[in-house]
Amino acid sequence: MANEATLNTGAAPRPLPAALLRAARSPWLIAGAALLALCACWAATDSAPPAFVHLSKWLPALLRGLLVNIEISVLAVAIGTVAGLVLGALSLSPTPAVRTGVRWYVQLFRNAPILVLIYFTTYVFPFELKLVGWTFPFPDWVKVVLGLALPTSANVAEIFRGAIQSIPSAQWEAAQSLAFRRSEIFRLIVLPQCVRRMLPPWMNLYASITMSTSLASLVGVHDVVDTAQIASNTVARTDFTILVYFTLLALFFAYCYPIARATRALERRHERH
Repeated sequence: MANEATLNTGAAPRPLPAALLRAARSPWLIAGAALLALCACWAATDSAPPAFVHLSKWLPALLRGLLVNIEISVLAVAIGTVAGLVLGALSLSPTPAVRTGVRWYVQLFRNAPILVLIYFTTYVFPFELKLVGWTFPFPDWVKVVLGLALPTSANVAEIFRGAIQSIPSAQWEAAQSLAFRRSEIFRLIVLPQCVRRMLPPWMNLYASITMSTSLASLVGVHDVVDTAQIASNTVARTDFTILVYFTLLALFFAYCYPIARATRALERRHERH
């Protein structure tokens, strides 16, 4: 009987996990594997097209440029999120003047073109700051961060205000009946629910701001778009120009698409709960 159990165990292998099977059928994984196989074939036979040879030389510079865009987006969203949380709390102030001022701020910067805001911060702020006899440079990438932080703060303020107002008033009343202070209600009951409700739209906002960093090259920032333009002008081949901009599109897609998938997963989880 022990031998039969051993035979049965060997005859019935454990099935692959469903997540692994889905990943194996993913069109993106198949396309990536096909691209790697094609590159390996070119490398083995030394028959790569000239445009791809030039791209392999410029790819590290493109990746360094993309890192600049990511740094700008992270800083802009971090500053805008902190400012937006403060503005979102002020939008619920009992003082009418404060609520009106925040509402005008939100409407102004939510509906302003991002390129206009980048130009605004680029030319309004000085190119250097003089403090106590010392001169400090004010680089263009910092101005782009501030230009992107303005619409981020306005959108985060609106997201935060909507999340707070979506909490049923019965929860406030029930907590007050249990002798919770207003600060405790907000910290222990309201804020955790707001974080869950704010996270999907906040992630969408981050992806949108990341894609908007491609405008930074228009004000002199050496980012991935500027690097692609330099590469195109240096190589001066039509096929390479087309390829380098397809690569630019692929780099932004590869960074933002997982964020979009994670956002949809969080939204589905929120709907279930």
